Amino acid sequence: MLRDKILNDILPRVEKPARYIGNELNSVHKDFNEGMVRFAFAFPDIYEIGMSHLGIKILYHLLNEREDIICERVFAPWVDLEKIMKEEGIPLFSLESMTPVKDFDFVGFTLQYEMSYTNILNMLFLAGIPLDAAERSDRDPLVIAGGPCAYNPEPLAQFIDFFVMGEGEEVIGEIVDVYKKCKESGMSRKEILRNMANIEGVYVPSLYVMTYNEDGTVRSVEPVSRELPSKIKKRVIRDLDETYYPDKMIVPYLQTVHDRIMLEIFRGCTRGCRFCQAGMIYRPIRERSVENLMELAKKLVASTGYDEISLVSLSSCDYTFLNELIESLIDEFKEKGVGISLPSLRIDASYVDIFNKIEEVRKSGITFAPEAGSQRLRDVINKNVTEDDLVNAVSAAFKFGWRTVKLYFMIGLPTETDADLIGIAELGERVLQEYKRLHGNIRGLTVTLSASSFVPKPHTPFQWEAQDSMDELHRKQSVIRSKIKGQALRFTYHDARLSFLEAVISRGDRRISMVLKRAWEKGCRFDSWNEYFNFDIWMDAFKETGVDPDFYAGRKRSDDEVFPWDHIDTGVDKEFLRRERDRAYKGRTTFDCRKFCIKCGIEDFEEGLKCYGQD
Repeated sequence: MLRDKILNDILPRVEKPARYIGNELNSVHKDFNEGMVRFAFAFPDIYEIGMSHLGIKILYHLLNEREDIICERVFAPWVDLEKIMKEEGIPLFSLESMTPVKDFDFVGFTLQYEMSYTNILNMLFLAGIPLDAAERSDRDPLVIAGGPCAYNPEPLAQFIDFFVMGEGEEVIGEIVDVYKKCKESGMSRKEILRNMANIEGVYVPSLYVMTYNEDGTVRSVEPVSRELPSKIKKRVIRDLDETYYPDKMIVPYLQTVHDRIMLEIFRGCTRGCRFCQAGMIYRPIRERSVENLMELAKKLVASTGYDEISLVSLSSCDYTFLNELIESLIDEFKEKGVGISLPSLRIDASYVDIFNKIEEVRKSGITFAPEAGSQRLRDVINKNVTEDDLVNAVSAAFKFGWRTVKLYFMIGLPTETDADLIGIAELGERVLQEYKRLHGNIRGLTVTLSASSFVPKPHTPFQWEAQDSMDELHRKQSVIRSKIKGQALRFTYHDARLSFLEAVISRGDRRISMVLKRAWEKGCRFDSWNEYFNFDIWMDAFKETGVDPDFYAGRKRSDDEVFPWDHIDTGVDKEFLRRERDRAYKGRTTFDCRKFCIKCGIEDFEEGLKCYGQD
């Protein structure tokens, strides 16, 4: 029996068997009965990362609430287990029942990061599922995908049967219902996919044809039938208080990246940073009530035993009732030893005061994200904070006892000059001087300046922009590094090669599928892990498939160019994005749309959908 072999023979030979044994507190185990739908929720990275993802926590329990569905989890096996699986002929298996993944009806991947795509191919291979969707038979599972990276589905179009656009809670039940009806009617795989394409928010790439111009740009993405929609409209939850949220979550056996209760306080963001994809695709903003959050918090603490609640969203400090919520949570859980944490902090001294109120916050470090080293460039990217805002915020943090500060920046932004880069180092120095002003010296202080590289993402005002070359990014890193003086000020930066590949894949069309497959064939997997990332293999894969990566990363787009993702409707108008890009070049900022409607398009996206800022 497969389960016995895995437990008794295979797992004792791997580094962390707790990644694969299942049976954690609040995991769900069901007996399979005829007529039930089997759904494997697949995360294309290791257990510790996947189990920190909120989406898997929500959809896993949502699906298992239904008596006619079995939802089980599967993660990318680490290299030690993969080696044994290949040697022993063990197929990729689910955690709960250790059933081969190929025996499920659905294998659903969440797409959180482009550099995990080779892991998807590897997991399909280990499961014994044909990589190419066109080669799958009626006996194979339907391979589906959703998540933020799905908003440009084309690089994975060769491998995914269909994509889900928008919020999964809103559509996953419909998908299962349609599947059951199709199976009861004896439909073939192709007929099932045709029916799936009629569900709003579902994109079946095999039913759409991508054509190209002579210069290699996309001419069009058109459906094969007039009955199919020309644009795929994302699904949106209207009221978070009325939608499903689990009152229990799986408690892992080993330490995960985010090992605590995750309490989602709202979705969306109104700040409008022009580089930020999440701030565009997750519109409109929708908040949970304090009453709903308190009820969920009580149930989650009781069902998990965790001693920390993290208030999660894209920008948690923007929650309208943050003070009231934190005070209520502290009053409820102080005596029970349960702490509250905020994963993100706005650059504002008042938010530092709120942060300090949280009983369990350890003053080991506090993080802010100025994003750019000059006010001019912060205006370009619509980061509506000033240098004085930052200094006031860190000053408040220093008064409350923080001694470690991290500042996040982005380099390679449109219109950036060396003066902006030098401004990053100067801003770090000003933080040091503020600490010295308060304490007379800088002993015990550490200020870290962390720089990521700009990736022009789909569905953002900067989607037309080119990415700086790797050589230029390396030069810019050197400019900043040369200005860092003393031990109290540190500078860290991301690998420009990873950012380059991220740009290529995130902006890619269907030709990128060939590159992904060739890179995987040559051994690429766990590309986001330093010890396994091999840039040279990737470059060989581009060369062998005849695909020029600079065509996707290093090329500025014309105003009228058709993007590979233009057929995906996020609700935000392309014309609005174009206006925002033009305002960026003029150095003009745009209102936070909580205060004033900026006519991004989401206000007219769907009848009955509420949007902040509307009259």
